[in-house]
Amino acid sequence: MVVSKSDIYISPEEYLEGEKSSPVKHEYIQGQVYAMAGANDAHNLITGSFYSLLRNHLRGKGCLPYTGDMKAQIDVRDIYYYPDILVICDPRDRSSEYSKRYPCLIVEVLSDSTEAFDRGNKFSDYRHLETLQEYVLVKQDRQSVDCFRRNEQGRWELYAFVEGDEVVLKSIDFSCAIASLYEDVILGIASA
Repeated sequence: MVVSKSDIYISPEEYLEGEKSSPVKHEYIQGQVYAMAGANDAHNLITGSFYSLLRNHLRGKGCLPYTGDMKAQIDVRDIYYYPDILVICDPRDRSSEYSKRYPCLIVEVLSDSTEAFDRGNKFSDYRHLETLQEYVLVKQDRQSVDCFRRNEQGRWELYAFVEGDEVVLKSIDFSCAIASLYEDVILGIASA
């Protein structure tokens, strides 16, 4: 979540170097740096459950999941975001230690303060990632997962999953009960 903005232009190289030692994570958007806020209980539990399920599923398959400390690098937009989860299967990303350029899957756990940005400008920016096949948005206050999947014509189609559904991610041949993403989460509480 964006909490404060720097008004000084910073080059991508300066940003990347600064992030290595910064106690606070920052997202980088075209020369501007935005500090990130911490996450609440539900956000952490959902992200942790989703990551664990993905990690177990991807073992030995040549793909790797990363949690919110790995940056997605969008070169054509001059942007670095910290998605909650990203998955890479492209060997070109193996040599990059601090950011990934070729994810096939990105997951964002929504909060009231980030949902509009995650659904709007951030999704618009992520669509510039040529290898991205699915963009997944997970609500915190109810069992609801929206999966935007790129079709063969390059258009994005919405697949919505709700309570009782099986969440299906074609990009990595993954499925799970939606309830397993919400294990131990107290639903119905508004998110910040």
